Parts: sequence; structure tokens; C-alpha cells
Amino acid sequence: MKFWSNILRSIFLAVVLATSATASPFPASLRHTILQVREISPGVVVESFHPESSFETFGVNGIDHPLSARDEFDLKDATVSFIQSRLNIDADSIGFRTGFSSDVAQHAFIRQQINGIPVANAVANVAFNMANKVVSFGSSFVTTPSTVANVPSTSPSISVEDAITNAESALSGKFNEHPPTVEFVAKKDGSLALTHVVQIQNDTTGAWFEAFVDAHSGALVQLTDFVAKASYLVLPITKETLLEGFEVLTDPQNPAASPDGWHSDGTTNTTSTAGNNAVAFKGAQTNTTTESSVGLNFIFTQDPNAAPTTQANIDAARTNAFYIVNTVHDISYVYGFTEAGFNFQNNNFGKGGAGNDRVTISVQDSAGIDNADFATPPDGQSGRMRMFLWDLTNPERDGALENDIVTHENTHGISNRMTGGGTGRHGDLNMLNIGSCLQTNEAGGMGEGWSDAMAEWTEHKNATVVDFVLGQYVTNDSAGIRSHPYSTSATTNPLRYSSLQNLTEVHDIGEVWANMLHNVYAGLVGVHGFSDTAHTDPTTTGGNTVFLHLFLDAFTLQPCNPTFLTARDAWIQADANRFGGENFCTLWTEFASRGLGVNAAAHQDDSTVPAGC
Repeated sequence: MKFWSNILRSIFLAVVLATSATASPFPASLRHTILQVREISPGVVVESFHPESSFETFGVNGIDHPLSARDEFDLKDATVSFIQSRLNIDADSIGFRTGFSSDVAQHAFIRQQINGIPVANAVANVAFNMANKVVSFGSSFVTTPSTVANVPSTSPSISVEDAITNAESALSGKFNEHPPTVEFVAKKDGSLALTHVVQIQNDTTGAWFEAFVDAHSGALVQLTDFVAKASYLVLPITKETLLEGFEVLTDPQNPAASPDGWHSDGTTNTTSTAGNNAVAFKGAQTNTTTESSVGLNFIFTQDPNAAPTTQANIDAARTNAFYIVNTVHDISYVYGFTEAGFNFQNNNFGKGGAGNDRVTISVQDSAGIDNADFATPPDGQSGRMRMFLWDLTNPERDGALENDIVTHENTHGISNRMTGGGTGRHGDLNMLNIGSCLQTNEAGGMGEGWSDAMAEWTEHKNATVVDFVLGQYVTNDSAGIRSHPYSTSATTNPLRYSSLQNLTEVHDIGEVWANMLHNVYAGLVGVHGFSDTAHTDPTTTGGNTVFLHLFLDAFTLQPCNPTFLTARDAWIQADANRFGGENFCTLWTEFASRGLGVNAAAHQDDSTVPAGC
């Protein structure tokens, strides 16, 4: 115990000193992009380092790679050769992790490795168009120590069992039996640490960490937090509040995304709120809502004057959450968040990716109040959604009955899985278990913004783009839970890129990004109009359809821990890949209108658009 106490004290002192000195090695504009400081408990602080990502895009036509002359294209070989030539490193430093093809691009996700051991926080991603040309490249590879003597021994000095004990003690949780790995971690001082990588959970608090424990000293040197928290709103997914009225929907699933419906995994059929994509329950996962009459008829009338904990209201909440999560699954599926793209399904039907990871939805979860959260572990482990009650009214209100809250949380799973390539293994214990690629303040803030933007997208009903407010039902307040409505009006919502100079909390940062995307959406709908069937048909040409294609396509293009600048560039490249750059000027105009123009940098506004726009 004394040994461990000394370790914790040394971690704390090191982090305090490092944090106070951050302004010296790194400019202030990078504080959001490379560091994450977490106070786990009083006196226990862990600073995680994420090397800054570079990002290059190569337009509609793309560029050649060293193997372009080959008759046959091989994604792995082409990726390794391109990175080798681009970064001037040897092939042994490049570990191909996984890849997949969408309808417009081929994506590869790579890890840096040293002496055959992956570097957990040094990753890269390459995208090729269908002509096998490179169209984008993101990398957070680091400069490796100059001599072998500066690389820690690859033989751990402490056992994985001791590492687990240390992590459990520091994080006040328990090892969840997910197979540990040994990986390097690049540190901000340029050194490397050999680490045991283990997952630690606390079922009471809901915490779920991936812990990197130094395999020689036993110190906790890095953390990945799988939980994304937020505060948000349910009914047919286009409705925001209960005042718009419940409806009975018959067979709302999209067969293109859920071919066996929402209550079958192709083998087992259920008559409860459990299926291939999701399971909704209160308490134990066996506490699912069953049909109320013969057949799958989940007809439970919510009583707004009764406590949410009455049985009918519990059943209404479970049914609604199950419907929303499945609907978001089906919408995102037809736009590219498929099995091969690392989505959430128990049975992947042989279409790629890792299965056994449907979303678990705990309604009226007792672990919190006035909030909701979503934990996104790697592909092959279930996403975990927890919906809490809100006590701002009497009786209390249920977050599972406000659609934009459920959609917001579900979108955390999408953005975390698609950015960085599934953040996990595909059935092979030797594959790299990369932590979430939205861990820095700026990237995490954009995660909140994407979730808000997706919730807004689902609720648009026509081409009129009105101001959007989240959280009206649970708070019983027309102002909702954000500082401003999302609006094209700079008077109604004045947030700009430069606002990040004064913002540090991820939800505040997210508001800036979500409002930019609101403006992008309005610009695209203004040019292309609105498609009434965009939720189920991605081949329509409305601006709302175009927006969601770019929304999801950009995730797989952007680098690990993106910034506003690299995420913007990913949108521009996504348009080049799918639409031949048709929306180039529209996108630049809308981003520039909020300070994210061509010359924007270091959270300084710029309204410049490219020549010709």
C-alpha cells in the first residue's frame, strides 16, 4: 500500500508540474488538442497526451502512391507504401490495423509500432477513392527515440496482475476481464512508456476506463474514457417534445438496415425490447418490456401526471428508447455506419466488423440525475447508454421520453466508432486496441456538437430551417439546455471559431461546432432543397440528404483527435469524394461565416473563402 501511495503521489506531483508548464512547450492554442487532464479522485490526477494530428486532403482526383502502377490494388500494401514514402519511415514501423470500403472511398487505419509493439496514441488513417488514388491522410505518428537504449525494454518488469491491481485502486473500479494488451504510450516529453492496457469499470458510478499502466514502474500514465456525457430530449423521431403527441407506428424498421426486423438476430426472435441492435431495460437486462397484447404490440400509454416510476411509464420509456436507438441505427446504417464500418449489432451477418455489441439502454438508471451518457468501448463490445430522470419538475420527467436526448447519446457511439476505425479489435488478440479518437478537449467538444447536430437533423420536417433548441421537455423550459438556440442569425447565436479562446468545457465547445453545422445544413438545403424520405433513402438529392452523407463520410476521413480545422477539411474532402466537389463553395462559405475560413488558425477567426467562391 505504501508503494502504491508513493506512486499516486508522484503521479499527482508530476501532473501538477507538467500542467503548470504546459504553456512553455506548447502554445495555448493546443491546450484543447493534445492534452486531457482528469481528476479521478481528490489527489489523483492523470494527464493523458495525444500527439497532434496532421491532416492532408488531395481533392477530387487524389494523388498517386508508390504502388499506383500495379495492376491489382491491395489496400494494405498501398497504405503501407504510401505512409512509408510520405513520412520517410521504414515499413516495420507501420502496422496495418483494419480497413473497409464504402461506396465512394476505401479507408485504412494504421498504428505506429516499435519493435513490433504498437504505440497506442500514435495512429494514422488513409483514404483512397475508387480510382485507387489517395484523397486524404491523417497522422499522429511520433518521432521515435534515436537509439534502442532510449526505448524501454519490451519485457515488463511488473505482471499484468499487479498492473490490474494498481489500476483498480487508482480508478476505484474492477477489471472487466477484457483481454489486456502490452502497448507503448508516447509521452509529451518525447519518451515512450511500455504499458499494460486494461479496462476498468465501476458499475455504481458508471465509470469505464481503458488504463495504461507503466509495465516497469506501475504508474498510471494514460487513460481513455469510454463515457461521453450530455444533457438532452421522444416520439416519432421527427418530433421533439411530448406536446407534439405520441403516435402508433407499425413496422418502422428499414429492411435495408435491419433485414430481420428489430426483434431478431437472424436466429433468435424476441417479443421484448431486445433485438440485434439494442436492448432496453430498467435495472437488469432481463427486465425488458414485453408486448402488451398478442403479437409485438408495445402499446403503453404514458401518464404525464404520474411519477415516471409507475409501471406504465417505465414501459413507455423503455419502448420509446428502444424505438429511437433502432431508428438511429437504421438511418446511420444506410448512410455508411454499417457492420464493416464498426456499428453496433450482435449479429453482423458476415458483413465485416466485430459483432456481439448491440447498444444496451438502461432507462431511469439510478446512477445519475438530470443527465444521460453513452460509453463507447471498441468494436465488439456493447455501447452502453444510460438515461436518467430529471428532477426539475413535479412529477419528475424521463430523459428517455425526449428524442433529442436519446439521439444525442446514440450519436456519441457513431462519432467515436467511425473516427479512428472502430477503436478496437476484430477477433484477433494481436490487433491494436486503440482508445477513442475523440479524447482531447477540442475533439471531445466536437463530439458533443455532432450529437446535437444529429438530433437536430432527425427533427427537421421541411425545407424551412428554424432555430433549434435542445432539452425543452425535461427542463420544462423553452430555452432548453444550451446557451443559445442553434441559428443562422449571428444575433441569436453569436458563437464563432474564436469563441474557443474562452471556452474549456466540452459542451460549450460543442455548441460552437453544432452551430457551424446548423449553418452548413441551412446552406445545403438552400441550394438543394429538402427530401421527405432522407431518413430511409440516401439516394435522394435534397440538402438534408447531402448533409448526412458528408456528416458520416467525414468521420472516417478525419484524423484521430481532430480539430475544428481538420474536421472542416474532412467535410470538404468528403464532398470531393462523393459529389465531385459540387458543394465546395457552399461549405466554405458557411464555415467561413463563423470564422472558420481558409486562413483560420489557433482559434483566430478568418472569413476568407477560396478563390472562385
